[in-house]
Amino acid sequence: MELRNKRHLTMGQLVNDIETGSIDTVVLAFTDMQGRLQGKRLHGRYFVDHVLEHGAEGCNYLLAVDVDMNTVAGYDISSWETGYGDMEFVLDHRTIRLLTHLPATAMVQCDLVWLDHSPVRQSPRTVLQGQLARLADHDWVAMAGTELEFIAFEDTYEDAWRRGYRELEPVNQYNVDYSILGTTRIEPLLRAIRNHMYAAGLDVEGAKGECNPGQHEVGFLYADALTTADNHAVYKTAAKEIAAQQGKSITFLAKYNEREGSSCHIHLSLRGRDGSLVFWDAERGERTALYDHFVAGVLATAADFTLLYAPNVNSYKRFAEGSFAPTAIAWGQDNRTCAVRLVGSGSAARMENRLPGADVNPYLALAAMVAGGLHGIEQELALPDELVGNAYASEAPRVPTTLAAAREAFTASAVARAALGDDVVDHYVNMADVELAAFNSAVTDWELRRGFERM
Repeated sequence: MELRNKRHLTMGQLVNDIETGSIDTVVLAFTDMQGRLQGKRLHGRYFVDHVLEHGAEGCNYLLAVDVDMNTVAGYDISSWETGYGDMEFVLDHRTIRLLTHLPATAMVQCDLVWLDHSPVRQSPRTVLQGQLARLADHDWVAMAGTELEFIAFEDTYEDAWRRGYRELEPVNQYNVDYSILGTTRIEPLLRAIRNHMYAAGLDVEGAKGECNPGQHEVGFLYADALTTADNHAVYKTAAKEIAAQQGKSITFLAKYNEREGSSCHIHLSLRGRDGSLVFWDAERGERTALYDHFVAGVLATAADFTLLYAPNVNSYKRFAEGSFAPTAIAWGQDNRTCAVRLVGSGSAARMENRLPGADVNPYLALAAMVAGGLHGIEQELALPDELVGNAYASEAPRVPTTLAAAREAFTASAVARAALGDDVVDHYVNMADVELAAFNSAVTDWELRRGFERM
């Protein structure tokens, strides 16, 4: 099997490293509904003797819990009535990587299958692979890059918990967007993240400051969509671990405070299996009709799939006018006020989806983009007129403003149900219902401040 790059390990290399003692721990990991890595840490010897050939198992409630890992009702795949059985972790040998920020540790990412070896269709990685298979039917591959922002704090995660996540000290006290001085202030953390992620097989570009105090972004080179999603999940977990090792904490919350939120802009283009351009006509020096149809489909389904771009109650606080997060479902040429920004030419021609925040599940967001784009191609949708100027002040259709509105659009979407399947749509609708019920039952600090004395 061809390695993604030379920093990944073959299974033979991993076994040899375990035999020689340079690796003693293997992390088996999959990505759950919330975009988090879940799984097991195995002793290296046990991995070689028992897991390498047969895989491992885990309870199927891992794809049917809330953020707090509580089992909740409404999921067809997992319940008290069905006994909370197991599903199998199937090793993807392409994903073996060293985790150099942890002693003698390697990681293997996994697909999820039922005990009869049929795929767990609701698994985010499976959802994305289903849409990539649709592209493969046309001899196309999706190339993608995700741009994750985060806010870093001087406080440890334990201190942040004890303080209720209030009055934390950001690592910068003012806007450090593109500031070299601002990133130097936190360079020990940024450097550790860059170097450990490079060792883990990610192609690191660099780091830059952002607008909110303590806000930064570490960038990575684009890759095929599945590789990008795998790397995104590894990076998000490892960055938190590295911050914790330095006595700091970072959050990928979409909207931590009333200032700028943390985004996850997703860049995507299509290529032929042979690497040929799909989105660009080199002879004419312009976009292809397929590119326009694809973008038109993403726009036409933006409201349908907003639930997968913005999966949490907090996600919708990001969609504020003048915030660099979009409120208008429109496209523009290099226009950061629009939901979709077209950039580049030739082999660099790509669309940027500016809807997702840093809390997004990359597998689901990429699956939604591909499903929407294919809908545009199959229906030969015409690309609307370009929005020139300030999209915030335009009359373009608006992005759903609440999780409840996005939930309604998703469950009613014929495109989503045709592309993903009723079982997948219903699964993630239930996830939204669980989050909405939890939020609606909570008493917030805002309510206490407004009403404790004065009402």
